[in-house]
Amino acid sequence: MAFDPTPIRENLVQHVDRLAGLIGPRILAKPESISASIGYISSMWQAMGYEVREETYKSSDGSATNLVVEIPGTSADDVVVLGAHYDTVATTPGADDNASAVAVLLETSRLLKDVSPGKTLRFVSFACEEAPYMSLGSMGSQYHASQAKLRDEQIVMLCLEMVGYFRNEPGSQKVPETIPKFLHWLFPKRGNFLAAVGNLNSWQLSWAFRRGFKKASRLGLFSICLPEKIHEIRRSDNSSFWDQGYPALMLTDTSFLRNPHYHQPSDTPDTLDYDAMTQVTQGVASAIQKLARC
Repeated sequence: MAFDPTPIRENLVQHVDRLAGLIGPRILAKPESISASIGYISSMWQAMGYEVREETYKSSDGSATNLVVEIPGTSADDVVVLGAHYDTVATTPGADDNASAVAVLLETSRLLKDVSPGKTLRFVSFACEEAPYMSLGSMGSQYHASQAKLRDEQIVMLCLEMVGYFRNEPGSQKVPETIPKFLHWLFPKRGNFLAAVGNLNSWQLSWAFRRGFKKASRLGLFSICLPEKIHEIRRSDNSSFWDQGYPALMLTDTSFLRNPHYHQPSDTPDTLDYDAMTQVTQGVASAIQKLARC
């Protein structure tokens, strides 16, 4: 399936502007910001023709809500999950972290709305990914993944985590501190790629995702599977699915390893590269088609 890039880019700009520009910091301590975020994401999905399910659970700071839509597959218990958290830390409007990912989530779900998948497609916008909820076990993705395990669902998961900041200057990409220095030469030095990061159990998913992504995207893709003792790879919702034994990839611009606006007031919509985000969206949609046997 070929995807027209023009409406994708326009919609990505709108989604980031509404979430990061209009709503701003999205935290449970500011309930109106969460309500506005839920309202916006839900309204976008409803306009596409989806039925939105609110998955509410108890976090350490009270009630929190994941938003879920699905395209049923012929194999109901085989599920491809694409997820992105919609919350921020209190100090930032969160354009890259994580409005960029929610925007790609919404656009990918729009592009795939009318497919007929073999596996069920599930699109989830998670609550409470940011600190302190990860350390307190209150993440929306932890709740969702544990409930899926109780239902005995067979899941592969793609986690969108900061996918909007790209730079081409030499030295614009850092290497995680926990990677041994003798391996640094293996890693890109320019921040002009999307990273698809898995744990060792996710290598087959990584290979299949790469093949699907490259069919539809010109953007560079750096695929790697690492031991979970490299703690940087556990810093998003993918870790919740790893903890339940599910293969999962974190799709990311590498966050603080590239973006100087990480968790800062300067993480604003004008800092993002919407052409690159369009390429991310096209590649992710193509990869999901492959993973779900569309």
